[in-house]
Amino acid sequence: MQSLVFLCARRLLGHRPGARRALPFLPSELYPVLFQAAFVDGRALALQDLVTSWPFPVLSFQCLLGRCGHPRHRAHRAPHSPDKLCVQAVLAAVVAHVRRELEESQQTPSDRQCHLRVLDMTGLQDDDTTATATARGPEGMSLWSGTVALAKACLEVAKHQREVQKRNSKRRRTPSGSSSPPHAVGVEIRADLFVNGTSSGVLRDALQATGSPLRLRCRDFHAEELSVTGIVALLECLDPGGVRRVDLRFNNLGLAGLCAVVPQLSRFPDLLSLKLPYSNVDVRRHAAGADAGFRRLATHLGKLRALRELNLGSSRLSGKLRQLLRNLEAPLESLELAFCYLLPGDLAFLSQSIHAPALKKLDLSGHHFTESLLQPLCSLLENSSCLLHLDLMECQLTDSRLEALLPSLCRCSRLRCLGLFGNPLSTPGLKTLLRQTSVLPDLCLVVYPYPVDCYSRETPRAPAPSAGPLEDALDEERFTAVSAELCRMLVSSGRDNAMWTASLCRQGTLDYFALGELQPNPQPNPQH
Repeated sequence: MQSLVFLCARRLLGHRPGARRALPFLPSELYPVLFQAAFVDGRALALQDLVTSWPFPVLSFQCLLGRCGHPRHRAHRAPHSPDKLCVQAVLAAVVAHVRRELEESQQTPSDRQCHLRVLDMTGLQDDDTTATATARGPEGMSLWSGTVALAKACLEVAKHQREVQKRNSKRRRTPSGSSSPPHAVGVEIRADLFVNGTSSGVLRDALQATGSPLRLRCRDFHAEELSVTGIVALLECLDPGGVRRVDLRFNNLGLAGLCAVVPQLSRFPDLLSLKLPYSNVDVRRHAAGADAGFRRLATHLGKLRALRELNLGSSRLSGKLRQLLRNLEAPLESLELAFCYLLPGDLAFLSQSIHAPALKKLDLSGHHFTESLLQPLCSLLENSSCLLHLDLMECQLTDSRLEALLPSLCRCSRLRCLGLFGNPLSTPGLKTLLRQTSVLPDLCLVVYPYPVDCYSRETPRAPAPSAGPLEDALDEERFTAVSAELCRMLVSSGRDNAMWTASLCRQGTLDYFALGELQPNPQPNPQH
């Protein structure tokens, strides 16, 4: 429900001339709700007016609008944020403000209306960089396009600064030139950055524009399809303070590339999350110096004192997990090892390591859990008392294997999310899963596979898990009946607030930094 103040703010902003005249006379406490209303209604010009006279030193999108993709955080937020025109309007107003400050740098600070010194754009997009790499619609701004817009804004201001300095230097050489020292000007922009081969040049130029009044500071750094030298060059340009995540995916780095990139990360004392999926590391390649390379990589990982999340997905690490993780002094809270071809010894090490009792998120998707691998997995789960999110998708878990796993799984008493998509489970197996996991009070999301008995008679068995279910082979009527039955079972067991779904889009990408914020979903359970 919208508040009366919010409704009044929307009404006021509906008539821009009147709103512009009223702004100088409004108390500063109303600016946040006016900003919210302008953003929700897509009033780009009103946003420019508000930023031009912003009365506070900080303007934070996340504080004002809430985290995108998490509607429970704020009642008044843009429904499909971030809106491109709105973000561009705010950025244009900040650029105009800094340009005006440069022109008036010989005046006293009291002559200025805008008090903005920090524009915090972090959290503006979802953390799922695969989705945000391209805009979600014609009106949306992706993380990539937002990064390019920020870089161009910094370069524009840096160019204007050089022009102003050139004019001022000429003016000071004349007898009539002003002798009063200029006051400090500028705005710091805090943002999450996403870069690939087409945008790395403009971002590097913006980060290297030292002394620019528009300073770009990165919180989460994402890079795709860059060379080793390109990644290293950008990492060297980032301000060490404030970087909490580095996500390098699809960069084809290989072991040698990781050994060149990871040492650069020790510059960031606050680095909590490191994602290195699809890095093209394969222990089967017995290249000269491979063992030495793994030792170097492990040594440099051990220097990341604050590290709590590590993603090495889609790298063949068979038998190397102990070597890679043994130098970490603090336990990891999130570990993603999907499709890493782990051996029983790898899971046995992990179950006895300092990481097991601290893990909140674990992804072991893509492993074939035969008996030899299933037993160490059971031991690992029994030692993972803090586990909140578990992914075991495409693991060839049959009904019997899942039944053997359930006693250990049910000891994860805090479990909230369970991903089992792509496993050859039957309807009876899913019912057993639902009944057995009723002892887990916080389990609010289960992503289950299409049951093997829900495929049409023309297709006697489900396709291989790695291939995923074939839509045209699925008996929709039978599957709908199964979904409805699972829903009834949830209601009868008093767990109608839980969501059991076969839709992967419900799964999304769980942000490590939101793990502690997960709460059981209070909404009624949809069928699928």
